[in-house]
Amino acid sequence: MATLTVKDGTRLFYKDWGPRDAQPIVFHHGWPLSSDDWDNQMLFFLAKGYRVVAHDRRGHGRSDQTDTGNEMDTYAADVAELADALDLKNAVHIGHSTGGGEVIRYVARSTPGRVAKAVLLGAVPPIMLATERYPGGLPMSIFDGFREALSRNRAQFFLDVPSGPFYGFNRDAAEVSEGLIRNWWRQGMMGGTKAHYDCITAFSETDFTEDLQAVTVPVLLMHGEDDQVVPIEASARIAVKLLPNGALKTYPGLSHGMFATHPDLINADLLAFIKGENLA
Repeated sequence: MATLTVKDGTRLFYKDWGPRDAQPIVFHHGWPLSSDDWDNQMLFFLAKGYRVVAHDRRGHGRSDQTDTGNEMDTYAADVAELADALDLKNAVHIGHSTGGGEVIRYVARSTPGRVAKAVLLGAVPPIMLATERYPGGLPMSIFDGFREALSRNRAQFFLDVPSGPFYGFNRDAAEVSEGLIRNWWRQGMMGGTKAHYDCITAFSETDFTEDLQAVTVPVLLMHGEDDQVVPIEASARIAVKLLPNGALKTYPGLSHGMFATHPDLINADLLAFIKGENLA
């Protein structure tokens, strides 16, 4: 297994496939998953000739089960260390959900030349929690419920989420994939419960307003209009207005996990954006 030991001694697992001189695409997974969540996209872009990179966030997947540093500043610093170690230049960073927050914080602080473009897919910015600045967010009771469910029975909670709102499998017309549900559970249970618990605060209470305003590279926001986990009205529709060079593509009827349920559609749009083509 490829691992990088960052400054505080935490070992991060990562994948690095493809030609080292090709343009890198870096994938950032959501909570509480791992880089395995991007299997389809990594194979797709590898076949297109890109260098594809993905890491397991600290406390998640095969990385160390940390009890400290499970917040956005450290997540972004970990990405910066990985980008430096692999000498990633002109990279496209793609983040889903929590990973979208990680992307925008990293890109806002990145060294010039490291990043070409970014994609936020079903992402949490500007902030999930309802605040005075963003009253349309979700109440704290939602996230307290996450913490309580995780503490009481993490294994059952990690079945309930993918079986229901994450992939929209609770909708009447949904085509339920037992494989996606089991894979979500498998990835989640690989990580550390303390890191997962702390990350709920990280993804729900971090305000990314200044990060969004500071990023000048092209940023594409992709969001399902039936996202029950990160509602579009309180996230992407606001975030795009804060970006100096942002664009929004929405998907009627699609869920939070749309890149897994509809990979052909999402991959085609990702490729078009990376190549500078018009999205369908």
